[in-house]
Amino acid sequence: MTDTSRSGRLAGKVALITGAGSGIGRATAVRFAAEGARVGVLDLSADAAAETAKLIDAAGGQALPLAADVVDSGQVAEAVEAVVSRYGHLDVLYNNAGVDSRGSVAVAEEDDWDRCFGVNVKGTFLTSRAALRHMGTGSSIINQGSVAGLVGVANFAAYCAAKGAVIALTRSMAVDLAPRGVRVNVICPGTVFTPLMEPMLRARGDGDLQAGLAKTLVKYPIGRLGDPTDIANVALFLASDEAAFMTGSVVTPDGGMTAQ
Repeated sequence: MTDTSRSGRLAGKVALITGAGSGIGRATAVRFAAEGARVGVLDLSADAAAETAKLIDAAGGQALPLAADVVDSGQVAEAVEAVVSRYGHLDVLYNNAGVDSRGSVAVAEEDDWDRCFGVNVKGTFLTSRAALRHMGTGSSIINQGSVAGLVGVANFAAYCAAKGAVIALTRSMAVDLAPRGVRVNVICPGTVFTPLMEPMLRARGDGDLQAGLAKTLVKYPIGRLGDPTDIANVALFLASDEAAFMTGSVVTPDGGMTAQ
């Protein structure tokens, strides 16, 4: 049964967001809830998921905290079933969970490569497969890509390759799922200041965060890095009925980085 007790652009919708314990995932979960969605808040860390859910509950929204590793098909299936059991259906999936990886092909470690592809690509596949059992006409899947899947980034071979795979997977999913009325799009952000990005920025500055920020900002005509809320707003649009004619799209909120 559809819940219409809350107004907003996602009123009556149920969403599941992976990697929702911090950064972009947390900002999106809070944004979706503010727009009327009931939200499954999934993270590898149960404590982080619970903290996000508390923020939503405190603002008068509805959230279900969930702990799962997106590379474990059993855990993912249980999480999806928990959301549907609690809220009755599932309309939006945001495959936001991700990890980075450093090093060129010459020096990258095999285990690190496997982990990067596991979380970013396999996790997207497993969560989408589980969610699709409950999704139909009008549903939306949003995958998390990166500008690193569109341009070369020095010493991030595995991450660039994995995000490129997510973009290709999104296009394939969009074609396959269009007859079912399920839209699939991918967000490819530029650098967003999140806990995931801070180690990368420090490494770029040889251990100095401010130096790393300065080197990174040179690439952004808009003059700043992204904020998690910037990406949450894009995800909100793609999740909403306002994006009803969009599927297979690569959306790049990147401050002009890929325009140069």
